[in-house]
Amino acid sequence: MYMAHSMFRREIGLAPALVRGVASGDTERARTVADHLDLVDTVLRHHHQGEDVHLWPRLLTRGGPEAAAVVRVMEDQHEAIERANDEVRDRAAIWRVTVDPADGAALGDALGRLSDLLADHLAIEEDQALPLIEKHITAAEWGRMVAEGGADVAPEHMALIFGMMAYEGDPDTVRDVVAGMPPEIRPAIADLAGQAFAQHAVRVYGTATPPRTGVRR
Repeated sequence: MYMAHSMFRREIGLAPALVRGVASGDTERARTVADHLDLVDTVLRHHHQGEDVHLWPRLLTRGGPEAAAVVRVMEDQHEAIERANDEVRDRAAIWRVTVDPADGAALGDALGRLSDLLADHLAIEEDQALPLIEKHITAAEWGRMVAEGGADVAPEHMALIFGMMAYEGDPDTVRDVVAGMPPEIRPAIADLAGQAFAQHAVRVYGTATPPRTGVRR
């Protein structure tokens, strides 16, 4: 969870500057940035859907009033984030075509609002929801959530997405996560994830080592 959160903080936090840095009419660069935004959006959407289906209902059943209050906040924040993401998607679809600085500025502003909402949400989730999840959700239930979340991810994106998450991850945690994956995909993920993210980062950021959030767990 912390690895995923670091990825969302970093990629969405850096996104406004990425968009604003695209020159007017540079359709190739705009396509690269917009495709990157689409990928991050897909991962975030799957992440939140997994929580909505697998975590919050179980916490409501098992955690009592304390969990009910936290779940209510989580669900409200997910709805607010999804509304902000709707605006980002709409503005990105326009900017991808026009590559107009005014449209880029509007998209950058929408991404900034999304980043602020997400930062607040992730902090509260880590402080209040994760201790309840550790207490009330089994490893098997967590594993099913992760498996379902990755079920419709394109195979060619699997290593990249894990590389994006592992970029700031603690090495021991990364090894533990890989060890819990199905045996048939472990070698490919372990060998290719870092390389896949480095290549992607060069295309998107111009460097294989984009700025980190500074949060490492």
